[in-house]
Amino acid sequence: MRLRFTAFLLVGLAVGSFSSSSAVGQERTGNWEPARLADGRPDLQGVWDFRTATPFERPAQFGDRETFTEEEAAGVEAGAAFFARAADAPPPDGNVGAYNAFWLDFGTTVGDDRRTSLIIEPADGQMPALADGAATQVGSLDEDLPGDYPWRVRSAGLGADGPEDRGLSERCLLGFNSGPPMMPSAYNNNMQLFQTEDHVVILNEMVHDARIVPLQPRGHLPSAVQQWSGSSRGRWDGDTLVVESRNFSDQRASFEPSALQALGIGSTLRLTERFTRISDDTLLYEYTVDDPDTFTQPFTAAVPMRQSTELIYEYACHEGNYGMFNALSGARAADASGR
Repeated sequence: MRLRFTAFLLVGLAVGSFSSSSAVGQERTGNWEPARLADGRPDLQGVWDFRTATPFERPAQFGDRETFTEEEAAGVEAGAAFFARAADAPPPDGNVGAYNAFWLDFGTTVGDDRRTSLIIEPADGQMPALADGAATQVGSLDEDLPGDYPWRVRSAGLGADGPEDRGLSERCLLGFNSGPPMMPSAYNNNMQLFQTEDHVVILNEMVHDARIVPLQPRGHLPSAVQQWSGSSRGRWDGDTLVVESRNFSDQRASFEPSALQALGIGSTLRLTERFTRISDDTLLYEYTVDDPDTFTQPFTAAVPMRQSTELIYEYACHEGNYGMFNALSGARAADASGR
């Protein structure tokens, strides 16, 4: 698992970032119109793949440049392809290794717009600074790990006194890419969207989470009621589906997306997602994180999702439910041996 997350940072988090005005190359072209359902709304249904090799934040050497040249984009894609092959290298002696390329699903292309970062708001392509006093983690974190180690809330909590000491994704409560917001990562970067006149369902392959979003006017839950995926309410803005969420659990408090966790503090986070079909095979997913208790300003992120002909598969998490048992029983054996 350690190799998995460290490698994830080397490739760069693919969270996509576009403003609601649409980024370069991410808008309808010509006279193209989306297929529509009986109620006249665009048909957003299907299985959507959100892998990408585009950097989350803009690399410093590109300054204020928004796009790669063709040659630069080819270099980024070559590096992503190299990393995918490197996962098949044999582990060092004495190390059992981790996932090989068969299990990993990082993106290897940067997208048609060749953006230097997926963040476009702020315009510098960087994450906003943390607000004073922002919470940076919830739960245990081993003291001997470097302060910038990429284990925090979603995949963190390395204690072994009980299951509550383990991270949320390790306990199969939240997927580290399913969000919301959805944040591409090492594998299972797939989402299926179902649509009726009065509801949509967002089904993430990671941890098989299904978010049922009502479209008819309805208030959010009382503020005292918190949920892992928040309270989501949807509406149409022209041909764009807008989903607004709040009431997230404070147990998903976070630091930054490159640390594989939620974005914002549950009780103060306001998340707005936008889904727009911009071509036959592309669904533009945009989101805005607004949480003044965590970040000094809101930021907008998005990723162009590509339609897939694959199925959504069960995410078994701990196959056979052995993983947690083995982690805790191994710790008890270590306790007994005095190690």
